[in-house]
Amino acid sequence: MIGLGIESSCDETSVGIVKDGREILSLKIFSQIDLHKPFRGVVPEIASRSHLEKINVVLSESMEEAGIEFEDLDYVAVTRSPGLTGSLMIGAQLARCIHAVFRTPIVPVCHLQSHFAVLQLEGVEPIFPALGLLLSGGNSAIYRIPEFGRMETVGDTMDDALGEAFDKVAGLLELPYPGGPAIEEEASKYVPEKGEKDLLPPLLRNLEQDRVAFSFSGLKTAVAHLIAKRPELSVPKVCYHFQNTAFELVERNLKRAVSVTGCRRIIAAGGVLANSTLKNRLRKFAEKNSLELFAPAKKILCTDNGAMVATLGYYLFRKGYSTGLEFTVSPVRQETYV
Repeated sequence: MIGLGIESSCDETSVGIVKDGREILSLKIFSQIDLHKPFRGVVPEIASRSHLEKINVVLSESMEEAGIEFEDLDYVAVTRSPGLTGSLMIGAQLARCIHAVFRTPIVPVCHLQSHFAVLQLEGVEPIFPALGLLLSGGNSAIYRIPEFGRMETVGDTMDDALGEAFDKVAGLLELPYPGGPAIEEEASKYVPEKGEKDLLPPLLRNLEQDRVAFSFSGLKTAVAHLIAKRPELSVPKVCYHFQNTAFELVERNLKRAVSVTGCRRIIAAGGVLANSTLKNRLRKFAEKNSLELFAPAKKILCTDNGAMVATLGYYLFRKGYSTGLEFTVSPVRQETYV
């Protein structure tokens, strides 16, 4: 079964072609980072215009690389939510065009859920229920996933997402956008002294033990106060302590989520998982707590991409979920699709 996935929810224009939900035949991504860099964040109007300009090119390149024709497609999966409405509409319209010409069934999918489907693309068979840890520029949340197509929120962010906090702290430190890679690189240059205390206060320690909640806005503010109060601190040192405190909150929330749900299998996904420091910490955390952890080995599968959309579409299509031209897009998260 050959499926095409279209991803245009934010600032990546991507088309992926996947066979049997496991094998990537082609994956093409156009990143808009350079377009948004002057603004240190995604500008919705620029994003949607770029999708409109690039999506047909990306589609053609992907079809050529896969060596297939449109008639070979069994389904076309497309991100319908959540995301920037204008950007989502571009991907949705491409899916409708393919359906209108070739009668290919459309499988609209949730962008967030598709991140968790990438484990299949790296040879890991999905076993449910599982906890889904999603850390990206727009989302920091933990879900209980009973099956592909459904998820239940265990804990969400109360303000900024982790990726957003990285970008904002990078701005405070006059580091390049996007902030994640820049902060990780600077943090790697600093080696803490033995017994060195954290520079930044631990967050959300006063929450009830069974509550799962992320908050990174306060951490960003704490960094701003720290820089103002102690300007002599080196950038690598500040980056190290910011990153360490942020990741400590992730570990604490995971531990709470395991306790609340009883799920001991974790699927970690999202753009922040491209951070090797975080990935290594999560592996050690899983080993220490006797948990089973999956995180994408390839950085390209951490980012928004069409292959993950096609893979989730494969499972939903096999369940009989598909539509024609009448589906809509939404900026709002949806937890159930089937």
